Amino acid sequence: MQEELLREGQSRSPESRLRPDRLRSDCPVLLSERLVLRAPHEDDIDALAHLANNAAVATMVSRMPHPYTVNDANDFVRRAKDNGVIGKCVYAITKAANGEFLGCCGIEPDMEDAGIVEIGYWIGEQHWNRGYATEAAHALIDMAFRTRDIDAIDARCRVVNVASRRVIQKCGFQFQGSGMIPCLAVGGMMPVEWFRLDRKTWLSLKSWRDGR
Repeated sequence: MQEELLREGQSRSPESRLRPDRLRSDCPVLLSERLVLRAPHEDDIDALAHLANNAAVATMVSRMPHPYTVNDANDFVRRAKDNGVIGKCVYAITKAANGEFLGCCGIEPDMEDAGIVEIGYWIGEQHWNRGYATEAAHALIDMAFRTRDIDAIDARCRVVNVASRRVIQKCGFQFQGSGMIPCLAVGGMMPVEWFRLDRKTWLSLKSWRDGR
């Protein structure tokens, strides 16, 4: 049996070997050059409340209230622990060097298309312009394609959010269209742009990066 599996693996394409046989619901700790992505916990609450209580952050994402209180942070950590949605992962973005909390990111399955997940992320304003969002997104994207049987990852950003659009484009996403989504902090709808990264494109980009 082991020999048969070995022969099968050798005969499959690089793309197919990176695809799992079934959806995995686990959310492994992710390591990158400067970051550790792990589950949010109680020790993050004060830093989370401090960084998230910022209109410049809250108005750029859809589900963050403003003002953002310690109670909101506590509720977020609790819901992240109790999350029962298969395939959804919520991560705290922290510095590998000292564990400092920088923001959050995650993936969530599309309820209408099992082959697609959506990525989201935010970084506290004092940590902007240092490449942390792009680094976290790369780690999350690689995990999603390697551990889940998905065809593509979607990303959305507010039309005025130039920095987030730059992160999305650096990760290889392609523009798909525009639309409107509700924003809790704004108290209404906001215009967004929609981008998609498919598995084939990710594999090409991954091969290019690995071959440098």
